[in-house]
Amino acid sequence: KSPEKLTLEEFLLSPETKPAKEYFENKVYQKPMPQLHHSAIQACLSLDINQVGRPRQLAFAFTELRCTFEGRSLVPDLTVFEWQRIPREPNGRIQNKFEIVPDWVIEIVATDEFSSISIRKILFCLNNGTQLGWLVDPQDESVITFQPDRQPEVRYNSDPLPVLNVLTDWQFSAKDVFSCLY
Repeated sequence: KSPEKLTLEEFLLSPETKPAKEYFENKVYQKPMPQLHHSAIQACLSLDINQVGRPRQLAFAFTELRCTFEGRSLVPDLTVFEWQRIPREPNGRIQNKFEIVPDWVIEIVATDEFSSISIRKILFCLNNGTQLGWLVDPQDESVITFQPDRQPEVRYNSDPLPVLNVLTDWQFSAKDVFSCLY
């Protein structure tokens, strides 16, 4: 389906949809409906990251969180924020809307057509302050990692994956990402 053309302001006034729509490159894109592999990886990664990051108030992973910044409104499969960067209300409660760039963006490939858009979104985030991006491909069980000022790297099996600096003592491999599928 070809993308709709709206302004960001018009897009933000439109009702939310499932699956989510995103505003990127001055167009509206509907995310594909997730299949079981996608959902399992998303749930497990969120749990794994939060088991390490939340108890020590280092980082917090969110699934399908709308992030609006630099004229775009994206809904990555997972976003991770360093704890001290999470927007909060005066009483300390997490804000309901995030208008900042995530520290780590994870996209899970749903279709070949969508992987190109996912890569462009990850690169956009990196160019605006994101520290780390992963593109997870359940088909060939690879993770392409994106970091500022580095070439993307494809990781398989026991290849270690980069994580946020605040999670330095956490070791995670490409095999760990896909373990929930077995």
